[in-house]
Amino acid sequence: MRVLFWGTPEFAAAPLRALIGEGFEVIGVVTQPDKPQGRSRDVKSPPVKQVALEESIPCFQPASLRDPEFVETITVMSPDISVVVAYGRILPRRVIDLPRLGTLNIHASLLPALRGAAPIQAALRQGFTETGVTIMRMVPALDAGPIILRAAVPVLDDETYGELQIRLAELGAVALIEALALISVGEARDTPQDDSLATYAPKVTREEARIDWFGDANDAARTIRAFDPRPGAFTTLNGVDVKFYGPRTVELTSQPPAPGQLPWVQPLPGTVLSTDDGVTVVCLGSLLRVAEVQPAGKKRMSSAQWARGRGVKAGDRFGV
Repeated sequence: MRVLFWGTPEFAAAPLRALIGEGFEVIGVVTQPDKPQGRSRDVKSPPVKQVALEESIPCFQPASLRDPEFVETITVMSPDISVVVAYGRILPRRVIDLPRLGTLNIHASLLPALRGAAPIQAALRQGFTETGVTIMRMVPALDAGPIILRAAVPVLDDETYGELQIRLAELGAVALIEALALISVGEARDTPQDDSLATYAPKVTREEARIDWFGDANDAARTIRAFDPRPGAFTTLNGVDVKFYGPRTVELTSQPPAPGQLPWVQPLPGTVLSTDDGVTVVCLGSLLRVAEVQPAGKKRMSSAQWARGRGVKAGDRFGV
């Protein structure tokens, strides 16, 4: 089976390596153009391109998928099937329909739930206890094609986006090989999605990664895990961004006042309660303790180290 592979980030590298390892004839790889990255703005190649170069597979980085020369090139290549994994652009109908066996897509959710660009972050942010991957036929509509198979996994306690992404990439690789095996022997069954059950996970915006101290600590913790390591859930201190990592909720308790003393009054949400055992912040009716922080322009460090360096102290308030 002659496979044309489309993908860009690290999430797509595992399925590509699986195809190569299982002996599929990967005739070409299509990925996004090299781009400047990081604070240094050094131009770097996508992870999928690096795999292609290591395996001496022809690699294409078209600026436009409608470019006649590019379309002619992949037409002449005569792929039996295309596999798309987090490529980053919508494929035109002509490109989708080009292979004789069509085009497959690996999506990192149990469709029709969480269609869109950021399903892993959304699953964590919304507190899902289970997620997975779906192998589907690609159609022009967003993640709406018929399903060939789905594979589910539990979401682990305290799991971050980075950790869950690795697990789902490996699961997607295994599911892809199974789907291709079913197609090769004529046993694949396409199941239409129920559009009435569809939910969406659009591209992450800056505001979605902002920590809301006026919510429950569990909600804040989910936000932090959903954007760890990238882009990093953030708050502000004295108008400067600081990212939080490694959240743990702490029960908020108060002792009854001693005779003659005024009752303890809970500080406003966002207030730093203590820095003795990591930075502990007041949420609405609960507390959140964070293990690590990354102040703007600095490296990731322990929150205790940040406090010792006088980056924060009890009584400071985030988000104002």
